Amino acid sequence: MMLQIQHQTPDQQLILEQAPVPEISPGQVLVKVTAFGLNRADTLQRQGKYPPPPGESPIMGLEVAGEVIEVAADVSRWHVGQRVFGLVAGGGYAQYVAVNADHLMAVPDAMTMNEAAGCAEVFLTAYQALFSLGQLKNHQKVLLHAGASGVGSAAIQLAQLVGAKVAVTASSDEKLAFCQQLGAELLINYKQSSFAEQIKTQWEGVDLIVDVVGGDYLNANVKSLNMDGRIVQLAMLGGRYVENFDMALMLAKRATLMASTLRNRSDEYKSQLIQGFVERFAEALAKRRLTVCIDSTFAASEIALAHQRLELNQSMGKLVCYWD
Repeated sequence: MMLQIQHQTPDQQLILEQAPVPEISPGQVLVKVTAFGLNRADTLQRQGKYPPPPGESPIMGLEVAGEVIEVAADVSRWHVGQRVFGLVAGGGYAQYVAVNADHLMAVPDAMTMNEAAGCAEVFLTAYQALFSLGQLKNHQKVLLHAGASGVGSAAIQLAQLVGAKVAVTASSDEKLAFCQQLGAELLINYKQSSFAEQIKTQWEGVDLIVDVVGGDYLNANVKSLNMDGRIVQLAMLGGRYVENFDMALMLAKRATLMASTLRNRSDEYKSQLIQGFVERFAEALAKRRLTVCIDSTFAASEIALAHQRLELNQSMGKLVCYWD
């Protein structure tokens, strides 16, 4: 038996339950979880707004770090005792989880398990948005909304590492200072000024925007773009609908709008994404030229407090829970 975190109460509170240890299938390994990362998708799933993909575990949790304790007969790249971290489509809020062998990465010697637990989702999401989709190049300019978030903190580091110039929006001077330390150059407090005006005044425009807000931001995003600029939409925290969208401006700039998720991508897509990230950035991660920014850590029994902190929008970087 193992412990898992579920939300079976009428008010969607999180509770600890026991469950059988998962059985691995071909191509999988069994990981004893040391720590797991929290993501906004988890809070949405708790609220009933983001169900797991068909066939995946109903337990929340999209990223884990731990130790390999069992390996399927057809898996050769991992062995018992290795420290690993990686993506799961569900089941991360548990002491044991079965993981696709190609969705794991080795934990660098200099990285703690708490850091590893908060690495996969944010760095792979940022890598996908910036490079796989956004085609960010050296010396181009990128605007990252929610720069102090987990994905934002990862994206700032990746962008500056390849020589791009980074602008960010955030809700406080404290969060902007956090972003500046990571390499952001243009710092915009969206509660005090229009980001579109700041972008136009100080930079004339940006080549790529990574956005998690949506809603009314879309028009302002298009205004902020250079010719042939791209917008990668990862979430819609500001609303799913856009009123009075200026399609003429989008056409005039030959702008591209893309939307993407990661959780419901195919296993093959995730494997290729991880392989591309490892080939390009694993060395930087191992040498701590890229770091996982941990805001807070909680015992797994404190998961409700961790969700509360995430939903209050107070965090800078990742929230991680560990098993006692």
